[in-house]
Amino acid sequence: MRQSLWYKRHYMLHNFENWYHMKRIMKYKLLWILAVLLITATSCEDFLDRPTEDSFTIDNFYQTDDQCFQAANILYNSPWYDFQRGFLWIGDQLAGNVYTGTETIYQNFNLNSTNEDLVNASNSLWLVNGHCNAVIENVRSKAGPDVSQEVRNTVIGEAMTMKALAYFYLARIWGAVPIIHSNTEIIGAGTANQLQKNRLEDVYEYIQRTLLRAIELLPEENKSGRIHKYSAMGLLSKVYLTRSGLGQSGTRDQQYLDLAKQYAKQVIDNYPGQLEPVYSNLFRISTGNYNSENLISWRWTISNTWTSQNSIQSDVALNNFTGIAGDTWGSWRGVTIDLQNLFGEDALSATRQSDDTRRKATMMMWGDHYEYFWRHEGGFTATMDNDNNVAGATFGVPTGANIVKHIVGHYEGDHAAENGNLGQRMATDLATHILRLADVYLIYAEAILGNSEKTTDAEALKYFNAVRQRAIPGAAPVEELNFEMIFNERRKELALEGDNWYDYVRLSYYDPDKAIAMINAQERGSYEGDLYGYYKGEVDESNISINSFKVNIFRGDFTLPFPEIDLSMNPWLSEGAVPFDFETIEY
Repeated sequence: MRQSLWYKRHYMLHNFENWYHMKRIMKYKLLWILAVLLITATSCEDFLDRPTEDSFTIDNFYQTDDQCFQAANILYNSPWYDFQRGFLWIGDQLAGNVYTGTETIYQNFNLNSTNEDLVNASNSLWLVNGHCNAVIENVRSKAGPDVSQEVRNTVIGEAMTMKALAYFYLARIWGAVPIIHSNTEIIGAGTANQLQKNRLEDVYEYIQRTLLRAIELLPEENKSGRIHKYSAMGLLSKVYLTRSGLGQSGTRDQQYLDLAKQYAKQVIDNYPGQLEPVYSNLFRISTGNYNSENLISWRWTISNTWTSQNSIQSDVALNNFTGIAGDTWGSWRGVTIDLQNLFGEDALSATRQSDDTRRKATMMMWGDHYEYFWRHEGGFTATMDNDNNVAGATFGVPTGANIVKHIVGHYEGDHAAENGNLGQRMATDLATHILRLADVYLIYAEAILGNSEKTTDAEALKYFNAVRQRAIPGAAPVEELNFEMIFNERRKELALEGDNWYDYVRLSYYDPDKAIAMINAQERGSYEGDLYGYYKGEVDESNISINSFKVNIFRGDFTLPFPEIDLSMNPWLSEGAVPFDFETIEY
């Protein structure tokens, strides 16, 4: 799908020479070097309306409040697209939640510098940073006299929050990385391929300073779906919780635990949103895209601009699941036995065991019925009979559980029923949630627990139980917490949302042996034998066994390799990290 002419002509600035140069860089997977040249608007229904005029340049665009908001619209989707494509493999398959076979590079930690997902993730995250820098610089220097100070502040605050988010991913994936505060200065100096890595503690300091400034600028309420003050506060609480273990041994730095608790509590006390009562509603277009529980989301739309859409469904949904030929290829991708066990499930059981509503909203198992999939046919039941289920879907994953999150369903019966728009091949309008209020509740509980072995703190219990009892209505409240309880609750709550691997990275900062032991203990294997014949009554359980697969990782596995193309274009990435001079920048 090609980008629109308007998109190319009026926001890939400053001139044709720069546009040609950027296309060349894209070819060599280094968008981040020249990302400052992009200042793009795209559409996302009413949320991301694009201008209709065809005569804008960088110097005459930022003249109204609406135009400034439009300039920041791109920060919610397209630059993130290439990271989205490997989002679950990095965030969940490394964490032991997703199964795609025991020989895959994520399943056995055999990633290398030529891995396409890592190449695309690097491009994408540096592209986000470049877009954010461009928005910040252009609002400051180009905004006209009719643009209100409130809108200037809001748009800059949105860009700063997304910039901090991109760096948060960069730090947790690759560790020490260059801090690029201004792409314009780097391009002007001609030093784009001479950037040294900055120390990881400085990268975290930069993220924190960026978010603190964003909090000062952002309003408490923004337009629907956009970042606001509590979005930045919630993200900052997660950053502080992560940094609390950096450079520590066995315990975490109390000052950062206290800051994580402080900012999480501000969100809890002051943000007017609340937990969505029905967990599965969070992952439907109509009830989840603009749900108040969501603090930060990528917001996708089906448009004539490729990369504006959500493509995850194609990677994870059962073959034939959307009613569009060749649209999905996820029949042999599924959920690990280990994650099933965490929910108390056994794929060989004829009946489901778990009373946790998150289980069914996360993974599809034998006998599950979904009223929101193929609703025009009365819903979808996982019958495992490939000839008779209403979608004609193919089941193939040998763990007995397929992925549910990120799936909309039939392109018309479900997608159009949700928002009136037909789904398309590799394209849905379903938002991807990056930070939810439930996450902040669990951050708060973990920050209170801190370095203690256990806690009976009333506040920690209150918000931990709020998350747990939303998932298990009527569950007796937990009266004491320890680290494993909170960690496992996070895993169940956020499974298949591209987040759990970073919990292990956070743990590895101060207790790598514990993080290694947890990963190495996971069952990442599959069932041996005709599992689907067993479901159909053609073979008995004696013919089914677990083909166990365990990994054996080491401390270095918590930092992923830089892409080879990045290393070849900037050899300094292979050198040691240097301090960042914060005196050279200002917000």
